[in-house]
Amino acid sequence: MIAVFELLVPGIRPSSMIKGEIGAAAPAVQPIRHFLTPLHSKATAPTDSILVKIADGQVAESSYRYAAIAAPAPSTDPGLTHRARAWILAFALSLTLSSSPALEANPVDDLPTLGDGSSRIVSPAMEKQIGRQFLKQINAVLPTIDDPILKYYVETHIADLAQYSQLSEKVLEVVLIDSPAVNAFAAPGGVVGVNLGLILTAEDVHEYSSVMAHELAHLSQRHFARGIEEQREAMLPTMASMIAAIAIGMAAGGDAGIAAMSASQAAAQSSQLRYSRSRETEADRIGMNTLVAAGLDPDGMARMFDRMGRAYRYSSRPPEFLLTHPLTERRVADAKTNALKYPARQYEDSPDYTLARMRAMVHYSDSPEVAVKHFRKEVEDNPNSAAAQYGLALALSRAGEHEEAVPLADALFASAPDRLLFIAAYAEFLTAAGELDQALTLLERQLLLNPDNPPLAMLYADALLQNEEYDIAEEVLSRQSKIRPNDIDVWYELAEVAGKAGDIVAVHRARAEFFALHGAYTRAIQHLEYARRLVSQDNAQLHAMLNQRINDLRTELRIARS
Repeated sequence: MIAVFELLVPGIRPSSMIKGEIGAAAPAVQPIRHFLTPLHSKATAPTDSILVKIADGQVAESSYRYAAIAAPAPSTDPGLTHRARAWILAFALSLTLSSSPALEANPVDDLPTLGDGSSRIVSPAMEKQIGRQFLKQINAVLPTIDDPILKYYVETHIADLAQYSQLSEKVLEVVLIDSPAVNAFAAPGGVVGVNLGLILTAEDVHEYSSVMAHELAHLSQRHFARGIEEQREAMLPTMASMIAAIAIGMAAGGDAGIAAMSASQAAAQSSQLRYSRSRETEADRIGMNTLVAAGLDPDGMARMFDRMGRAYRYSSRPPEFLLTHPLTERRVADAKTNALKYPARQYEDSPDYTLARMRAMVHYSDSPEVAVKHFRKEVEDNPNSAAAQYGLALALSRAGEHEEAVPLADALFASAPDRLLFIAAYAEFLTAAGELDQALTLLERQLLLNPDNPPLAMLYADALLQNEEYDIAEEVLSRQSKIRPNDIDVWYELAEVAGKAGDIVAVHRARAEFFALHGAYTRAIQHLEYARRLVSQDNAQLHAMLNQRINDLRTELRIARS
């Protein structure tokens, strides 16, 4: 957003432009840091005035605002000039802070309708574009989980849950972040992010699903676009109040102006806070409806709130989810009250969720040996627990104790030969133990039943790689890259396998896509140019494909830089 307006102030003319930089980070604005640098000079204006311009831009995870203001001209009243300049600078900075992402306006309870203001300002197509760029920033700055089994569970669970939500389109992309912190988020355009720590904390699928249903509600109600519309509507009244505060400050002195400016900012922030609470209430309500429609326990939401509240009651820093989704007593009480509206009954946990949680536990264990010790005790206490046995087999495999891990996995697979998460884990354990023929046979048979299944295909490629069948592994991953073009792990593995197969052109093409998905367009273009130089001039089709992709990436680079 760019706001440009002019203030008439005696004794000041637009002679040189000044740039100020402000850094802000949610949930609270950091101390202001700014510098003043002359940019250019202009001729004396016929009237004394100041041109104020506020422009927004995003870089990585930091938020930047640029305020251009006129510097004071020499005056016979240096006190007035100095005071005026200070007020204008304060005005520019305060406007900047009021439009910070940490204070973005949030939606009211009214559901969006066709032709509403949010669609007029941010169309669904634009939201998808924002989501794609956001996903690239996530890939660039946050570690992600490359475990194909965990990724598959999270993706399929969200896809199943989304069928019962109010989403009109399917979720565009799911990203599983390698962080033990409790957090999940929804980005514009159908991007859902999940910290693996959420699975670690939520004790059953109902608690976990309550968080995911809440995030799907943010997407279905287009809270991002509606927040932009409300921020736009609130901007002009805030500007008017600020301008009045400047006038008071210049006419009556500093204290009066500061009081007026503080009052206008407080009013704007109070309005924004009301929107934020309303948005969370709406997402909770719609999320609970999604839980019930999906046959999940509506009380899971209140249990999850209680669990997070107890876990972080005495912590100096609450989980990321609570920083962006404030947990109030009223919100917890509302969740419990709303759950009572539905008939009480017994809800079973999901075996697949339990297995995913075991994988998260092993992943965040201090070491595989510590995990082995933990799960041995679990098996002793619950000898018939498939989840405890699964956790022990996984920990043993990670600790290199394959002679004990594989028989455990054999028994689990025999008890549920159709459970895909057991099948995939069994193949994983066999490959790690060097039982490649058995692993390949198992995976080939399962891929006939589940063609192109992501975890089975990735595990199959890994077994082929270990068996030095590089050409077949490259074919498997190349097919996956067409099915899952936004999966950074597919492109990374494809580059590695293509290198083993001696296909250097494919190496550069895969690396180019890997870097493009991180927003590193220059490096991506370089790899495609390397590939183009290696292609024979007789191969006109491949040359055309490379040229087109290079042009596409150059366009994306120009957009990213603009």
